[in-house]
Amino acid sequence: QLQLVESGGGLVQPGGSLRLSCAASGFTLPYYAYAIGWFRQAPGKEREGVSCISSRGGSTNYADSVKGRFTISRDNAKKMVYLQMNSLKPEDTAVYYCAARRWPACAVSAGDFGSWGQGTQVTVSS
Repeated sequence: QLQLVESGGGLVQPGGSLRLSCAASGFTLPYYAYAIGWFRQAPGKEREGVSCISSRGGSTNYADSVKGRFTISRDNAKKMVYLQMNSLKPEDTAVYYCAARRWPACAVSAGDFGSWGQGTQVTVSS
């Protein structure tokens, strides 16, 4: 059974950094066949896409709100995806989820991702 597990969340001051990790297991296709995305959901708000990386890592995209501050990467040998978050702002506070799409190319909509992790809390506050 396909499983995604996020880690690395926590409490950080504004301007600080965190690195989120997404560990994958149980894929029915080779891991490099899946695009992986990061989404987030703040209290009272809809889930929004943060970033996505294509199956081989050759293509990435970012939400405008995080461009220049967040970097997504993946290590297919380890079946890991990372989200490096720098210059964090209070508005980045949310539960962050990683999700897998059974297709090499990225997508924007959460509905295009079929498998999800349980989420990790990121809180940016002084």
